[in-house]
Amino acid sequence: MRVFITIACSLLITTAGAQVKLQKSTGAVNKSVAAKYGETITPAAVKKQLYIVAGPEMEGRETATRGQERAAAYIISQFKEAGLEPGANGNWEQHYPLYSDSLVSSTITAGDKTFQFGEDFITDLRSGHQEDIRASKIIFADYGVVAGNRNDYDNLNVSGQIVLIREGAASGASRDKGSIADKIKTAKAKEVKALLVVTPFASRYKSLDQDKLRKTGVYMQKDTTEHLNVYYITPAVAAGLLGAGNGDSLLSAIDNGWKVPVISNTAVHIVFNKAGTTLQPSNVLGYLEGTDKKEEVVFVTAHYDHLGKIKDEIYYGADDDGSGTSAVLEIAAAFARAKKAGNGPRRSMVFMTVSGEEKGLLGSTYYTTHPVYPLTNTVVDLNIDMIGRIDPAHEKDTNYVYIIGDNKLSSELRPINEKANATHTGFKLDYKYNDPNDPEGFYYRSDHYMFAQHNIPIIFYFNGTHADYHQPTDTVEKINYDLLAKRARLVFYTAWDIANRERKPVVDRHEK
Repeated sequence: MRVFITIACSLLITTAGAQVKLQKSTGAVNKSVAAKYGETITPAAVKKQLYIVAGPEMEGRETATRGQERAAAYIISQFKEAGLEPGANGNWEQHYPLYSDSLVSSTITAGDKTFQFGEDFITDLRSGHQEDIRASKIIFADYGVVAGNRNDYDNLNVSGQIVLIREGAASGASRDKGSIADKIKTAKAKEVKALLVVTPFASRYKSLDQDKLRKTGVYMQKDTTEHLNVYYITPAVAAGLLGAGNGDSLLSAIDNGWKVPVISNTAVHIVFNKAGTTLQPSNVLGYLEGTDKKEEVVFVTAHYDHLGKIKDEIYYGADDDGSGTSAVLEIAAAFARAKKAGNGPRRSMVFMTVSGEEKGLLGSTYYTTHPVYPLTNTVVDLNIDMIGRIDPAHEKDTNYVYIIGDNKLSSELRPINEKANATHTGFKLDYKYNDPNDPEGFYYRSDHYMFAQHNIPIIFYFNGTHADYHQPTDTVEKINYDLLAKRARLVFYTAWDIANRERKPVVDRHEK
């Protein structure tokens, strides 16, 4: 028995050694080994994943909502089941802070009349700070411009005061000096306490979506700068503050030479009160350790967030990007099966599903500025965003996938992907959106771009847009699961090659 075991072990060692040599010499294990695991990515498998990821329980997976948290929990369960390790410093999730502000109350009172936020005036909810100020006067500074020979603040002591100006460009000032940004900058430099800007367009505020006016979207950078609160007011509010009629003809009267009182002795009370919320969405990372090149890391990514619920209607996001998320789950499982069978990748693999993509690539921005794995050791990012549908341009020839960004940073990445396709999947690789003059700008619109910003080669796999893009009708029954699985297999085979080749793809290009 011992002799048999010794001989058997010797044979196993010899075979394993030959396999490693084959990997090193060819850049990948032979087709039959790769295909053995790639073929486990089936239409039935991705369909099972997608029916859960884009199901009603996930409520559209909007970032920083209950639906997104449920989706993250499901992804973690699948990574665990596949046999991956937590990929975020011992945790499955890399949480990151997002912020949201909501209006509590805001009014402007002039004498005995009170004006309301959203009807008579608005201010920027995100940059505005808490304010409760009273003043016995208003200082009118015309257009609020200081430029060239024009100084609307001449002989005015406005430090600590409430100042009213009018919108638009002043004569004698360049266009840039007549911009609202420059007017605000000037007022802040003069230590104005609050700035009121009268605009005829303010009368439209009451027709706007009041809920949106009273709550910001989520944002990443918490601005600690003390901004000057700027209130955009109707002519009626301006008239009340200046003691000049009802405001219907105020602006034309000024334009026709009416001398506005520079100082109006009207008692004013301004209140601006908002509440801030800190949110903690997450990127989900599953890790598969490599063998002899484990310090180098191959990323496969997709965003798992979508638009959530809008007025109780779920935006399911089956294609965008439930399809990519389902693909990542099955690609991860395929690599894990290979490792369990002794065919694990030479380089380590990170399978990351990110949130915040629909909010402006927030999750991937956070990851690449707070990387878990050194960016210098990150070999490539293969990003999957919408691979389950057919766009109008390919209705007659559906065997396609758009390839974007593959030649922007490395001259070697396209040949690797094309070889994987020629050997295993046989797609028509459409490079239309790789054109630097692409008017849609898709290269800049998904999470791979944040990796590319750090000189990490990328490929973006994409099926193009369709009538259900960003609509509640982007649902699971409209997905072509044969195509979804086949496109996922192309990503798998490309990742397999990169993970196992002797030398990582060079970074020798810097294209737009």
